[in-house]
Amino acid sequence: MGSKNKLKRFRENETFNNVIQPKRDELLADKFELKGQWRSSFFKNDKPIVLELGCGKGEYTLALARRDTEKNYIGIDIKGARFWRGAKTALAENLSNVGFLRIQIELLTHCFAPGEIDEIWITFPDPQIKYKRTKHRLTNREFLERYQQVLRPDGLVHLKTDSEFMHGYTLGILHGLSQEIHFAQHDVYGTTGSPQVVTQVQTFYESQYLAQDKKITYLSFSLGGL
Repeated sequence: MGSKNKLKRFRENETFNNVIQPKRDELLADKFELKGQWRSSFFKNDKPIVLELGCGKGEYTLALARRDTEKNYIGIDIKGARFWRGAKTALAENLSNVGFLRIQIELLTHCFAPGEIDEIWITFPDPQIKYKRTKHRLTNREFLERYQQVLRPDGLVHLKTDSEFMHGYTLGILHGLSQEIHFAQHDVYGTTGSPQVVTQVQTFYESQYLAQDKKITYLSFSLGGL
């Protein structure tokens, strides 16, 4: 994508009422007004809030929101030029249960109050296979601790990935921390009993993976006592 297109998308994002782009200094100073107020001030309802971390173009966020209008969905990514597409589509379709938040994921606890979130989806994250990239894996202990802080006590985390490495790494972390795993499958499309929300929602790249006969893995788990 050319720099002119990026700038155009950045400017357009600023006009979208479903896009929130707080400044890092504002978050670190704990001056983010939506923290603890997402239901009342942004969505203006009391429905559960679901996050998608690293939402990219927002395909999965949109698909989940279309599927279940009784929940609010927030796609999170630092790259606003990517989720511009999802934000624009949500407005065009009048999807009032969708928002997009441009932040680094490590700042999650500065944006949401304890227990404000009901579910978290992590879809096809970069597995960061090299050891020196461990700190960037979205299911390492540090990130899990952040998720636990914003999730309600019985909240769920979903991990869907084509990376067996990421799937196995996360299982190992969860077992090591004695966390409750609700569902673990190395091939959700080749197994009966897989949750419909996992098999009925696909991104463009996921459909390409399946066409290449790649297996899609899935985990759902709770976080407590970290």
